[in-house]
Amino acid sequence: MALFGGGAAEGRRRATAFARALWTEPADADVRWLAELATGGDEDHARLELRYARRSLGLLVAQRDALDDRTGSLVARAIGEAMADDPAVAVDAAPLVERQFNDRLTAYRDALHQRSPEAPGRRLGRVLLVFSGSVRAARGPGLAAAGEVLERMLDEVHEALRVAFGDAALPEDARPSALVPPSDARAR
Repeated sequence: MALFGGGAAEGRRRATAFARALWTEPADADVRWLAELATGGDEDHARLELRYARRSLGLLVAQRDALDDRTGSLVARAIGEAMADDPAVAVDAAPLVERQFNDRLTAYRDALHQRSPEAPGRRLGRVLLVFSGSVRAARGPGLAAAGEVLERMLDEVHEALRVAFGDAALPEDARPSALVPPSDARAR
């Protein structure tokens, strides 16, 4: 029995449900705030950056916090499929969107994993502001607000992961690898 129950097909179904949750549109108030602070009033750019941030954080959370090691791969695949099928992206723009997403994913991953006394939300907020076009805002008072927006987004994607894949519940005295039956272990 796989950790998420139902085997590979069930894992793909759950990853697809999680990816759908990552396609939630950013709040209009967040879009307006980011546009005023960092994109020179360009709400489309602000909305795009908030979408990239949510999807990047979703993949990073799935890779880092999921109980089953396969979850990150399943989610990455589901995100790739959702990006390929995104009606908001013109077919000829798909390679550009993929590159932009990967650039942001790398930057958010680096910020999240950086060892620093600075709070993770502030580091993530700085990434959002820099990609939004305002290095100055990434050093100013807007950084605290950006950190709060990204911390809230992290909480939302954590909850979406829990809803899609369930609560991680391990016995106190067991390693996760000890719970994978031998037949599943060979399949890896």
